[in-house]
Parts: sequence; structure tokens; C-alpha cells
Amino acid sequence: MRILLVSSAFNSLTQRVFVELRDRGHLVGVQLALNDDALREAVRRHAPELILAPMLTSAIPADVWSAHTCLIVHPGPVGDRGPSSLDWALHEGARQWGVTVLQADAVMDGGDVWATVSCAVPAGVTKSGLYRGEVSDAALEAVLLAVDRVASGDYVPRRQADLPAAGRTRPYFEQGLRRIDWQRDGTAAVLRALRAADSQPGVAGELRGAEWFLHGGSPEYRLRGRPGDLLATRAGAVCRATADGAVWIPELRARKRPGGQTGIKLPAVLALGALLPKLPELPEPPTRSGGDTEVDGDSWTDIRYREDESVGVLDFAFPGGAMSTDHCRRLLAAYRAACARPTSVLVLGGGRDFFSNGIHLHVIEAAADPAEESWANIQAMDDLVAAVLTTTDRITVAALGGNAAAGGVMLALAADQVWCRSGVVLNPHYRLMGLYGSEYWTYTLPRRVGTDAARRLTQEALPVSATAARRLGLVDRIVHCGPEDFGGQVRMLAARVAESPVAQRRTRPENDRYRSVTPLSAYREAELARMRDIFFDPQAPYHALRRAFVRKSRPTANPEQFSALPGAPTPRS
Repeated sequence: MRILLVSSAFNSLTQRVFVELRDRGHLVGVQLALNDDALREAVRRHAPELILAPMLTSAIPADVWSAHTCLIVHPGPVGDRGPSSLDWALHEGARQWGVTVLQADAVMDGGDVWATVSCAVPAGVTKSGLYRGEVSDAALEAVLLAVDRVASGDYVPRRQADLPAAGRTRPYFEQGLRRIDWQRDGTAAVLRALRAADSQPGVAGELRGAEWFLHGGSPEYRLRGRPGDLLATRAGAVCRATADGAVWIPELRARKRPGGQTGIKLPAVLALGALLPKLPELPEPPTRSGGDTEVDGDSWTDIRYREDESVGVLDFAFPGGAMSTDHCRRLLAAYRAACARPTSVLVLGGGRDFFSNGIHLHVIEAAADPAEESWANIQAMDDLVAAVLTTTDRITVAALGGNAAAGGVMLALAADQVWCRSGVVLNPHYRLMGLYGSEYWTYTLPRRVGTDAARRLTQEALPVSATAARRLGLVDRIVHCGPEDFGGQVRMLAARVAESPVAQRRTRPENDRYRSVTPLSAYREAELARMRDIFFDPQAPYHALRRAFVRKSRPTANPEQFSALPGAPTPRS
């Protein structure tokens, strides 16, 4: 079918729907919901058999939905209506939720139902984690079912009034509903508020005499203090006392800045700056052996190492998948420590959310000298990738439970094997941020997929599914499971690999898999020379693109990477 995706942003769900429909042979175009006239023109040009909106914050014009089949993906079960479905679900403690694909009509979220799929809401999940995990899985299943029903030509969608669930419209989940009373609210209530606001819009509140949006939250099981006070720091996060305990808050965003702009999300310690009182910096929690991914009583950390006999798992979870200079250096230190352990298989990753999206553009933007911070960040990323790439005394596995992009994909490719959960989307390119790229990509990417495919992936700058990545050679194994089961599946598979003869052979230090005529250092030097020219050129597009990204500037035109898709305008000669 000719399908036009209409979306307010090319976000994670839109990308997943895009790649999965293309994998199934559909001709898929993309139009951002810039304005009604732009949408009308895209529909005229594309002549779609189906218009599908995976993520839409505005209404489709009546003249469009009355003339074409337009399906809306709503992140709620049948009968749920309103713009804050997941916020309400987490606020009310829902254990089961769903996704509904319904037809656009005059009543927002009130159209006929083409498909609906339920999903679990894991305990402790954040809104963004739920959206990119269980909701994404359910949405894809519902979308594929709806597309098949449209293609059949004989399916009659069901009126919501005829279905068991009654319509329930709930309002936008405003900040007044998210308010935390630090003097009275216990840890459970604080975490519920924080998790329902992650990653947007955050929870508004006062801290150290300034107004902030608080992002993210994890329980602290041991520290106690006067409610509302800051107690400690760890890895850029701050620990704040609740009425009966404490929570870790990894990121803050200033509510007001000169000129009326809000700030950008930053590690909490960096955001507070001079406002931060003198606090103890707590060390990482101790290594665990043979336990589950989440150990009751464990204090929060963004890097965690666990070991079970001959398998080591170095898991990391950085907000948004962004890796600052400090993130990279700390992860490198942890990786080197893991390599000193007597294991034959070392897993890098294994969590349920983002693997990595490369350098930390927010921290770079906030730096006194963004060019210098860009340079420091990319070198720290390269140091980490080099350590993984040159590990030859054990089998290394990159385990991607969530999406990866740019340098994050190249970090994964540095491992011997790349394992992906079936719902993962990869963006193996740098071009959309105006960068040439580093992380040894000129060595690892062509080596895995070939020169022609590497050129196409980096120049087209489009996402690929785990299935397509496996076909190309980017991925070695697809793990078919839900987000919550990925870590356990990876440990089980890694244990099997550790028992294999291959693992035993690879533990010989003399086994060197790199026999390239060109030394690895030459790839790094050539890449960094190109990157340095970009970073230190004030006129380079990278700086404006980075600024637009971190400030969430609204695009004024459809992104150029969609220009070669079906129905796109023909370039003028």
C-alpha cells in the first residue's frame, strides 16, 4: 500500500512504524504536521491509500479525513481520550494499559476502532520507558493489524459506542496535578509523580531558591534527612529527602531563563552549578553476583556491573541515551575493571531502554565553549570504543534492549557480537547533525555491511529496524521478547556462549582478530581531523543543528531525508 505517515515529530514510535511498514513492502512517505496546508499538499502529492498518524498532537483537517482513510494511533485502551493518556495511567497506578488505532473524525479520539492491543505496565516504569517499550510493542501490533484490515477492503471498523469500554475524556495533565509536597509526600508518591512526567514535561518545583523542572527519579533505600533537603550526589545526580526516605533525581531543567526561554535538560549537579551545597559524593554501589537485574535495596547508579560465573554484564542507563565526557570516562573505567575479572563473555548493555545515542548535545550546548566540549566528548567516546574494539581475551557482546543512534550504534559495532531486542530501531548515521562522525565508524561499519551499504546508510540517514539490521549484517542476533524480559534473556544466551568452544578459544590472549593493513589509529586520526574542523568552525551547520535539537525548535519544513521517499517532490534540475 501507499501509506503516508503524518506525525508531529519523527519520534521513536513514528520511526518504528516507518521501518516496520517498509520491511513489509509498503511504500511509506513521511510528512511532519507543520500546518494544514502542508499536510494537504503532501496528501495531494503522495496520493496515499492510507494516512496513518503514529504521534499527532494536532487535528487532521476535516477535508482530509473526510476524503481519505486516516488512522490515529492513540496510546490508550478503547474509550480512553485526551492528550495525557500515559500520564494518567501512571498517576492512577494502572497495571494494564493498551493502544488503540482509530479513525479520525470530528470527535478527538472518538472515531471508529480499527484495532486495539493491550499491554502490561511494569512496576516502576517511567512514562518514556513505557512509551518506548510496552506501548511501542502494542502500537506496532495494532498498526499492522489495522493496515492489514484496511488492505483487505472488507473490514468494517467498530463504533466505540458499540464496544464495552465507555468513552472517558480526561484533560491535559497540568503541573498542578504533578505538584510534589516534599514535606508531606512519601517516596512512593514522589516517584509516581516523577515517573509520570518523564521525560516531558518534568515536574515543576523549587530547589535551592530557583525554579526547575525535575526529570527522572529512583528510590534511595538508606539515606535519610529533613524532607526537601539535598543529601548527596552521585554520577551527576542529586539525592533529595522525602517525608519517609529519599529519591535520586538525575536531571534538572531551569524553568526560566533570560529572554523568557526555559533551560535545557542537564545532569542535576551541572544544572545547579553554584547553587549546589557542599554534599558528599557517594561511590557506586557494590558489584552484584548472580542476582536479578534489579536487586531490592540497591541504591541508584547509572552504571552497574553484575557477574555470574563466566559472564560479566556491564549495564548502563544514561538519560535519553546521551553520553557526556564524564559518562564516557566513567563507563571506560568500569569497562576496564570488568575486563580485569575472570570472565569469558562480557556483555555491554542489557537494559530495557536506550543503548546509546552518542555524544551529549545538551551538555555541549551548555558548556562555556561548546567546540571544546564537543572535542573532549568525542575523544572520550573514541577512547571507550577503542577499548571495546581491541578487547581480544574474551567475547564481547553489545546487548541493545532499546534504540541506538550515531556514535551509539558504532559503540555497539565495536563488540564481537551485537544482539538487539526485536523492537529496536537503529540510526547508523551522523549527517542530520551536520557531523562526519567518529567512533571508528569508517572501519567497523564497512567491515560489517560493505562499502556500498555503509555509504547508503550514512547518506540516506534513515532508521532501520532490527530485522533489516540483521539482514545487513549490523546485528548478529535478534532477541524476541518484551522489554522487561530482555536482560534475563541476554544473560541466559551469554551463559550459553560462555560454555561454547568458541568462547574457550577466544580467551587466549594471542588471538587477535584485527589484521587490517591500516592500523586502527589511522581510522581514528582521519575521523577526528574531520570532526575537529567541524567543531571549531563557527559557521559549520553542526552548531545551529545542535542548538535547534536541544532547544526543541519546531521545524518549518519537512526534513530533507524524506525527500527520496514515495510521493516526495521531484528535485528541480
